[in-house]
Amino acid sequence: MAVFAGQGDADRSMRLLWRAPGGGSGPGLSVDAIVDAAVEVADRDGMGALSMRAVGERLGRSAMALYTHVPSKAELLDLMCDRVLGELPSDYPVDGGWRAALRAWAGDVRECYLAHPWVLQVSQARPVLGPNEFAMVEALLRILRPTGLGLSVLPGVVGAVVQFVRGAAGVIAEARRAARETGMTDEEWWFSRAGVFEEVAPDFAERFPLSAWVGAEEPPPVEGDECVPYLERDAVRNFVTGLEVLLDGVEAAVSRARGG
Repeated sequence: MAVFAGQGDADRSMRLLWRAPGGGSGPGLSVDAIVDAAVEVADRDGMGALSMRAVGERLGRSAMALYTHVPSKAELLDLMCDRVLGELPSDYPVDGGWRAALRAWAGDVRECYLAHPWVLQVSQARPVLGPNEFAMVEALLRILRPTGLGLSVLPGVVGAVVQFVRGAAGVIAEARRAARETGMTDEEWWFSRAGVFEEVAPDFAERFPLSAWVGAEEPPPVEGDECVPYLERDAVRNFVTGLEVLLDGVEAAVSRARGG
């Protein structure tokens, strides 16, 4: 279930995000300390465990002590989302070409999401509009700007790349959650169904020949995935392959923009 950002008081939220006067103040605590504690709660226990009380307990304070600095959980969520994006590098050298730089950007953003998977529950329908969110996009734009893509194409490319990385991270995060929340490993899950599947669909290859063809051969390995559970390994491989296909499409758009 998606959680929407930007549900708090617009004036207070924006002032807190940009650390403008009137955002939040009070003795004994800081906005940064509260946000850091909230991120730790969500990282450890998930979005469902996040509350002003839980954050206060982590800081050794009451929930009421937080409200002078951050008026509600809604504003806190905006601050948390922007805070974790601040872990990303702000610049990617394009000396080795825009593709290599974009690959590095995509990998870093994916790992940021996986380090804080609760962020994937926050809908992007309404952006946070914080400085670190803009910095993430600005870094991507700096990578793509030398390609010569015009404004009729560039926003769509940025949107496609951002959504691809976020979607791929979501699949990997869910694969990691599956064993933990169901109490069954990927291997146990597949084994419990494999025999039954053969019984109920003995003519699977005849009915779905292309699916059988695709599934008959093990995909090429991805470096470092040898010890990764099956579903996560599949998701990582799809990310690597899908990103290259997406970059091929961007390269074709670049070639058209240059008259190639």
